[in-house]
Amino acid sequence: MTISFTVNGIPHDVPDGRGTDTLLDFLHDDLNLTGTKLCCGIGVCRACTVAVSKGPTDAPAPVISCSTPLRLLGNSHIRTVESLAEGDRLSPVQQAFLDHFSFQCGYCAPGFVMAATIFLEGLAKNPIDRADLDAAIEGALGEHICRCTGYVRYYEAVRHLALQLVGLKWGSVR
Repeated sequence: MTISFTVNGIPHDVPDGRGTDTLLDFLHDDLNLTGTKLCCGIGVCRACTVAVSKGPTDAPAPVISCSTPLRLLGNSHIRTVESLAEGDRLSPVQQAFLDHFSFQCGYCAPGFVMAATIFLEGLAKNPIDRADLDAAIEGALGEHICRCTGYVRYYEAVRHLALQLVGLKWGSVR
């Protein structure tokens, strides 16, 4: 028996015996995808966040790769930070984080990038009232830990992108 899933669009099969291996270890050791970072190792800091969906067109969810065993990922579609840039062109989220000087050391940035990407993709499909945007950003990024910054620039970059790239409902602004 094998566990089958895709990572950044490429199919992978691993033996059932590796079902307790973590997704992060598989990404680093088997695929040499090291953009996803190990920080706390217990799923608290969220530096290791990746996007996981059950179908190629299903909405992705943020998943903590440092503590997610491969056995839970059968038939999943996984995207890592490496999947976002196209050639030398950064994704809009990556570029916005640079433009807004969102991070200092950058170690937590891949987790923030993935969470913000998932959030903005969801927002594009299910717009919210503009008045609810800041609370929605807090909900999407609020559990991520950064030891260098005050988070404000991450939130500002995501807010900027949401207002520029995603249609929000322009109902009553409180």
